[in-house]
Amino acid sequence: MPGGEVDLVARRGRTIAFVEVKQRGNADAAAWALDEYRLRRVAVAAQRLATRYARSGDTVRIDAMFIVPGSFPRHMPNVWHG
Repeated sequence: MPGGEVDLVARRGRTIAFVEVKQRGNADAAAWALDEYRLRRVAVAAQRLATRYARSGDTVRIDAMFIVPGSFPRHMPNVWHG
């Protein structure tokens, strides 16, 4: 079955986030690096991993982290609503 991978799995309390990390040379390139196709692949991988990491009652979401030289990392929670 096709799918992608998840870069990070993070938990805070009852929330588990499957995080896609994109590093690019500038903010515009980073923003374009995560399109619907790539997010769908992350969602497939997160769905597979949820059985391993998520517990009953957890909130599960897909986040993105953008890394650009000279800036703090930019965290975008809950980027997938598919």
